[in-house]
Amino acid sequence: MISLFDLAGADPALRFSPYCWRSKFALAHKGLAVDAQPWRFTEADRIAFSGQARVPLLQDGNTVVSDSWSIAVYLDRAYPDAPLFGGPHGQAHARFINAWADSVLVPGIATLIVRDLLDVVAEKDRAYFRSSREARFGRSLEDVQAGRETRVADFRATLTPLRVALQGRPWLGGAEPSYADHIVAGTLMWPRCVSSFATIAPDGPISEWFDRVLDLYDGFGRAATTV
Repeated sequence: MISLFDLAGADPALRFSPYCWRSKFALAHKGLAVDAQPWRFTEADRIAFSGQARVPLLQDGNTVVSDSWSIAVYLDRAYPDAPLFGGPHGQAHARFINAWADSVLVPGIATLIVRDLLDVVAEKDRAYFRSSREARFGRSLEDVQAGRETRVADFRATLTPLRVALQGRPWLGGAEPSYADHIVAGTLMWPRCVSSFATIAPDGPISEWFDRVLDLYDGFGRAATTV
């Protein structure tokens, strides 16, 4: 059995990390059984054996892999059936999508939901979460999230490349979903799980694509616990 240390909220069933979701979609794509163990921000000691303190962290027998991108590369090498990348060109394509998601999608979403996150993290994590995120943003969580109803239009405008790429095609990976789809979908699972605020428009190519992703792998994403 493959184990995955998976960020959880106060409710252990609420799993919300965008990076963990990327890995979970990748594992589902491979059809691999996984024990997704709930992990909290203040439980670094539980993964000290990995030499770092972040999740996702995958343990497959004697192999330990951290970082969602490295996990995807490992899975394609160790379990070549149902490839995530489809060769070096597909991996290069996914690498660009990964960089775009990390530099545009994640920061944009964070400003829209970061205060909502405080309400779902475990009680023991709340002081750490507030202090670390407020240090990162240089202001209170409330100030970061303020005005999101008007700011969301600007965020949605940054999704234009994604919207254009999905017009007239079912997947970012082409005819079939690939890890490029899992990167973006995993990131969008983050606000879906922890906030009632709509970060993406309710219609159009992106929402239609996300609906298809949620139905993949026997509705794996759709069945996720949400607030």
